[in-house]
Amino acid sequence: MIPSEHLQRLVAGWLPTQRWYAGKGRSGSVGVELLADLSDSIELWLARVTYGDDDIEWYQLPLIAHSEPVDYLDHVLLGTAETDDSTVWVYDALHDKDVTGVWITSIRDERVEDGLVFHRYGDAELLPVDQSSLVLTGEQSNTSLMYGDIAILKVFRRLQPGVNPDIEIGAALSEHGARHVPRLLGSVSIDRQGESYALAMLQEFMTTATDGWELAKASVRDLMAEADLHADEAGGDFAGEAHRLGVAIAEVHADLADAFGVSAPGDLRDRAVAMHARLDAAIEVVPQLAELADGLRATYDAFAGAASEVSLQRIHGDLHLGQVLRTAQRWVVIDFEGEPMATLDERRRPDSPLRDIAGMLRSFEYAGHHSLVEGGYVPQLAYRATEWTQRNREAFLTGYAEGAGHDPREHAVPLRAFEADKAVYEAVYEARNRPAWLAIPLASLARLASAEGSS
Repeated sequence: MIPSEHLQRLVAGWLPTQRWYAGKGRSGSVGVELLADLSDSIELWLARVTYGDDDIEWYQLPLIAHSEPVDYLDHVLLGTAETDDSTVWVYDALHDKDVTGVWITSIRDERVEDGLVFHRYGDAELLPVDQSSLVLTGEQSNTSLMYGDIAILKVFRRLQPGVNPDIEIGAALSEHGARHVPRLLGSVSIDRQGESYALAMLQEFMTTATDGWELAKASVRDLMAEADLHADEAGGDFAGEAHRLGVAIAEVHADLADAFGVSAPGDLRDRAVAMHARLDAAIEVVPQLAELADGLRATYDAFAGAASEVSLQRIHGDLHLGQVLRTAQRWVVIDFEGEPMATLDERRRPDSPLRDIAGMLRSFEYAGHHSLVEGGYVPQLAYRATEWTQRNREAFLTGYAEGAGHDPREHAVPLRAFEADKAVYEAVYEARNRPAWLAIPLASLARLASAEGSS
C-alpha cells in the first residue's frame, strides 16, 4: 500500500497539472483515501479537494507503485514515496499497459468485491481481454483507454454519487438497438458510505471514425483555400454530412423518447428567469453584451410564453461537433454525460431537444469562423465563413426535420432562446479564457438579439 501521508503531498502537487482537474485557479486543500485494491498492483485512491467549508470535489486516482523508475511512465509520475523499507515511484496506473487488462477481465467476470461492482452488458466474447491498452490524448474531463480496435474504457475522474447519465443512456439505447450510439459493453461502480459512484464504462470502439469537429474544420479550410468558389462549389463541401448528421440526431432523440418518455414542461417562466439571470451575470464579465441586452431579454420573455412549442425528454445535454463521430457507415453520438459542471441530477433532468439542436448550431458557428480567429479577419474570408456556416446550419436543420418528421425551425422562438443562452455562456468563457475568440459569440448574439434574428 502506498503510504497516505506521502501520497497526499504528491497528489496536492500533481492534481492541478491534469487536464481533467476542474479546480484550476482555485485554492483548496487536498486529502486522499484508499477506495479499493483493484489488483495486486493497482490501488484506487480518492482525492478530496475542499474549497472553503462545504465546497468539495472528488477525483478518482488509479495508482501503481514501482520499486524503481519506469521510463515509459515518466510523463505520469506523481513522485516518490517512502515505505517502511524502501522508496517507490508512484504513477498513474491508467498509463501502465502491463496492468490495465484487469478492468476488462473484471468486467468479463462481473466481479463484485470490496464494494467494487463490475457489470457486463452482452456476451463475454465481445470483450477485448487479450488486447493491450492505449490512453487517448484528446480527453478533457476523463481518461479513456482504447483496447485494440474493439473497445474504449472511459474512466471517470471527477466523481459524484448517483446514476451516471452516460452509463444509464448507453445501457438503455444499447438495449433499444439504437443505431447512432456506441454499444455499451460494461461499467464499473463502487458502493461507498451507502452511495454508489460510477468509476468507468466500457463501450464499443467505432472503427474508421473521424471527429465531426475536425471534419468540419477541414471543409472550412478547403473553402478558404479556393479563390472564388462558393461553399456549395468547393470540393470539401460539408452540407451533405451536416444533413446526414441532422437525420442522425433526430433519430437519437426519437430513441431517447422511446426509452425514457416525453412530457410537457407546464411552465417555462422559471427557465426564462434563469436565462435573464445568466445574462445579468454575463454583462458583468462582458460589458459589450449590455447593448444587446434588450433584444435578448425580449427573446427570453417570448420563450417564457412558448410552453406549447416545447416538449421535455432525455437529451444529450452538451451536444456539439466534438461529440459526434463519422464512421464509414453513419454518424455516431458519444458522451452522454451532459454539462460537465452540472450535478448528476441536473444532467439527468428531462430537457428540450431544441437545446441539443441549438448546441449543434453554435458548433457550426464556431467551425465556420475559427479560421478568422486563427488567421486574422479578412472581409472576403469573413463573408465565406458566414456563407459556410449558414449553409451547414440549414442543411443540419433540414436533415433533422427529415429524420424527426417535424421542423425545428417552426419553433423559432424557443430555438433562438436556447441558442442565445448558449452564446451568452460562450461569451463569458471566451472573455475569461480565449479573448481572441470572443468575436464569435458576440457576432452571433448581435444577430440573435435583432428583431429579425432566427435560427
